[in-house]
Amino acid sequence: MNNTQEVEVVVVGAGQAGLAAAHHLRRTGFEPERDFVVLDHSPRAGGAWQFRWPSLTYGKVHGMHSLPGMELTGADPARPSAEVVGEYFATYERTFDLRVRRPVDVRAVREGTGGRLLVETSAGLWTARALINATGTWDRPFWPRSPGQETFRGRQLHTAQYTGPEEFAGQRVVVVGGGASGTQHLLEIAPYAAATTWVTRRPPVFREGPFDEDAGRAAVALVEERVRQGLPPKSVVAVTGLPLNDAIRAGLESGVLDRRPMFDRITAEGVEWSDGRRAAADVILWATGFRAAIGHLGPLRLREAGGGIRVEGTRAVADPRIHLVGYGPSASTVGANRAGRAAVRDIRRLLAEQEPVAT
Repeated sequence: MNNTQEVEVVVVGAGQAGLAAAHHLRRTGFEPERDFVVLDHSPRAGGAWQFRWPSLTYGKVHGMHSLPGMELTGADPARPSAEVVGEYFATYERTFDLRVRRPVDVRAVREGTGGRLLVETSAGLWTARALINATGTWDRPFWPRSPGQETFRGRQLHTAQYTGPEEFAGQRVVVVGGGASGTQHLLEIAPYAAATTWVTRRPPVFREGPFDEDAGRAAVALVEERVRQGLPPKSVVAVTGLPLNDAIRAGLESGVLDRRPMFDRITAEGVEWSDGRRAAADVILWATGFRAAIGHLGPLRLREAGGGIRVEGTRAVADPRIHLVGYGPSASTVGANRAGRAAVRDIRRLLAEQEPVAT
């Protein structure tokens, strides 16, 4: 235990939510390394953005809200979003001297001694009086199970493994998923592929007109209610629907976005439905989203019977020392900023109410 380091707050993750939280800690008087530490398992700055496929240019991103205290301006819309956001996050970390430690894998968070949390990592142990969890979802791609899946002779991959449309040249591709990633994949792949088939569990919902503040608040409220009940959160996008832009309209008119219901089974040669319809495939691309990466919090037993962590604001109801940012209603970029500020405000209140206890 000689290498155990003590801080007031550990921030896990240096994506949008983690950096926003670190900024508010710094702004309100917490010193990096002395009072708080930011641990990030990624190899470089950029959060999950650094892993996005090159063809996802900054101009295709559905809204990127600037981090608190420093605007993202003048970005070339033709550049890959991974480069634009990665450089922006790196500059942000340097500007505010956040001293992010990486790559550091947080393996478990346990009850320590003296009311402190024990954070076990690949770089040693930390103890803290509070923890801000900002690990996002990118590390937990969701792969649905389907009868016959193991018999398929072609390739199966998830959005997390997608690198661009060129690799599908001349192939028959089934894309599964009705979110933004699924439609983007289809529109990119179609000019290269021999054929594409779009499959979704529910009919896609396209949103026309501006997405104003009232609509945004209503969508966030629906997601927030789930986490209050201890249910696994849905993404805000799942509630708001897909924006009906020019690219989507063109895909609908051309037939690329001709949606079919979810198939009933996977065969060696493709997919088929119970009514006898079939679609031959060389590739099945699962654009089926992600789940919250919170396995390291398991020893604290925060999960409810519904499978999620019950959260009020950003605070875990079962343990007020734990705050989840970028989780549920704060999963959007603007929501992550607000959640970081709210978490720091609550943590300052919590620490002020307690006298520090030595480990």
